[in-house]
Amino acid sequence: MFSFQVMGGKPVRAIIEAGRPEIFARVRETYLAHHRGATVNPNSYFLRFPDRPEARIIALPAALRPDGDGGGVAGGSGVAGLKWIGSFPGNLARNIPRASAVLLLNDLETGYPFACLEAAQISAARTAASAVLGAEQLHGSRGAARLAVVGAGVISRNVLEFFRALDWTFGEIAVHDTVAEYAKKSADHAQALGYRATASGSLDGALDGADLVLLATTAATPYLTAPDTFSAGQTVLNISLRDLGPELIAASHNVLDDVEHCLTAGTSPHLAVERYGHRDFIDGTLAGLLLGEVRLGSDRPRIFSPFGLGVLDLAVGLEVLRIGRDRGQVQDVPDFFAEVERW
Repeated sequence: MFSFQVMGGKPVRAIIEAGRPEIFARVRETYLAHHRGATVNPNSYFLRFPDRPEARIIALPAALRPDGDGGGVAGGSGVAGLKWIGSFPGNLARNIPRASAVLLLNDLETGYPFACLEAAQISAARTAASAVLGAEQLHGSRGAARLAVVGAGVISRNVLEFFRALDWTFGEIAVHDTVAEYAKKSADHAQALGYRATASGSLDGALDGADLVLLATTAATPYLTAPDTFSAGQTVLNISLRDLGPELIAASHNVLDDVEHCLTAGTSPHLAVERYGHRDFIDGTLAGLLLGEVRLGSDRPRIFSPFGLGVLDLAVGLEVLRIGRDRGQVQDVPDFFAEVERW
C-alpha cells in the first residue's frame, strides 16, 4: 500500500515511442472525460523570477476520476497528481532542452504519492497528441497538401512523430526556425519519418500555400499580426499559444482545450479578449467539436489553442507507469515513507 516507485526518462520515452496511437486514444478519452466533468483541473500556478522574466516553473495539479460510474477515462483507476515543469528558454543557448519536468502520482483514496516519473517526455507526448487530435478535427482529415512547421524544437519533433504514427500524409513539409541549423535538423527528421520536407529560410516562405500550420516556438509575445497572414479554411495549431496577435484571433474560428484555462497567462486568445472585451470569436472546445456540439465554417481560418490540461499528463503518465511496471522498468524505493502507521 505504501510503496513508492520512480521511472526515468529513457524507459518513459521508449514506451511512448512504441505506443503513440494508444496515447493518442488516451488523450482523446481524457478530453471527453474532462468535458463530462470527471476531472478536477484547477488553474496552473506559475513560479517566475524577477531577474529572468522569460523563465518559469509551472505547477499543474489535477485529478481524474476512475472509469465506470465515475465517468473517467476507460480502463483507468483514477489518479491525482502534479506536473512540475520548468521552462527556461535560455537553456537553448546551452544546447539543452528548454523544458524539464517531473510527474507525481497520488492515490485517490489516501492521498499518498505512489510514483514519480520523468515527465518532459510525457508532457511533450500529450502536447503532441493534443495537437494532432486538434488537427484532425479542425482540418477534417489525416492529410494536408502542405504543412508549415514554425519552431524546430522538441515539441514540433514530437508532433511530427505523432503525425507519422497516426498515418498522416503530407504533400510537402516546410520547416522554419530563427536558427537555420535547427530548421535543417527538423526537416531532416521529417524526411527520416518518410515525409518530403525542406528547411525554409523565411517565415513567409514556410507559410506560403500551407493548408495546415504548426506553431511550436518559444515566443513570449505575438509576432504574427498582419491581417492576411492566414486564409479562410486554413488550419493553425497554436501550440505555443503566444505567436498570434489579437487581431488574427478575432478574425478566425477559435477552438480551445478549456476556455477558462486558455484565457489566462497572456495567451493569444487571452490578449484578444482583453483587447476586444468579448469572447464572440471563441467557438468552443475540442471536446465539443468531437461531440458535434461545435461546428466550424470555412469562411475564416481555424485556430486550435490548447493551454494544456494537467489531467492529460495524469492519464498518459498512469498509462506509461502501468506498461513500465509490466516490463520491469520502474524502480522501487524501499521505506520511502518514514511512518506508515498513525501511532
